[in-house]
Order: sequence, then C-alpha cells, then structure tokens
Amino acid sequence: MPTTLAPKRAPRPLTGRMVLACLFAFFGTVFAMNAVMVRVATSTFGGVETESSYKAGLTFKKDVAIAEAQDALHWKVEANLRPEGEATRVTVNARDAESRALTGLDVQVRLSHPTDQRRDVILKPTETAPGVFEATMPVPHGQWDIVLDLKRKDETVFRSKSRVTI
Repeated sequence: MPTTLAPKRAPRPLTGRMVLACLFAFFGTVFAMNAVMVRVATSTFGGVETESSYKAGLTFKKDVAIAEAQDALHWKVEANLRPEGEATRVTVNARDAESRALTGLDVQVRLSHPTDQRRDVILKPTETAPGVFEATMPVPHGQWDIVLDLKRKDETVFRSKSRVTI
C-alpha cells in the first residue's frame, strides 16, 4: 500500500522584520490595555479625601484644637434617616449639655459617597421645631458618609462624620 506524503514546506526563516513585527504587536497590546485601564480608573473614581495632603497636615493641630473645643461643649447631636417612598427624610436633633434645644443654627447635611465625590448630596434642613431640623431628598441606596455641620453665622461650631447605609 503506497502512501503519498504531501511535500513538506520549508520552515519560514526568522527575519528581522518578523521580530520587529512581533515586538510591535506585543508592546502595542500592552500599551492599548494600559490606556483602557487608565481611562476606566480615572473615569470611575472621582473622589479624594483631601485635595492637598500637605495643606491638611499643616492645619492638623488646628483641627485637633477645634475637635477638643467641640468635645468640651458636650452637645448631643443626632441624625436620623428614614426612607419615605423614593426619598429619604433626614432629621437632625441638636441639644446642648443640659438637654436644651440648640436654636438659631444653620445646619448643613452632606451625604458623601465614599468612593465617588460626584455622587455627593447636600441637604439644607430647615428648623421645624426648637433644635429639630428636617430635610427630604431622593438619595440612592448604598453606603454614605453623613457629614453634619452646625454653624452660627459663618463659624462652624459642630461637625460630625459617620458612615451610614441607606
């Protein structure tokens, strides 16, 4: 039984052009994937904790003194979040050390998204009763940092930051 074998092809010689083409293809793929990953990373993470770590470090002692002065007041400030349909109601109850209502304050509530600053929500509650401030706004479900600022005139007299889940 005779067998017919197909003639063997001669192997392609490895030329300088082939090596150059392989190098361009390899590094082109690496650069293209790096470009895609950089684009995805910069377009999905918009938040930073501080704009300048250096400046934050310079004001650290001042921030500690402000926190100690705030602790010395012994104020009791509570924030409650309740879902109301598609919206969320934020109620802030502010009392001094003797449990008297704190009135005449300008309250700002910021719901700060932990990873995306573009999703932050700022609420401006109004005083509905002495020491009780309320606001309602649609807020997406998830984890948020709730930052409470109580101000008199332009001076922040109380600041609190807590992690909440809505």
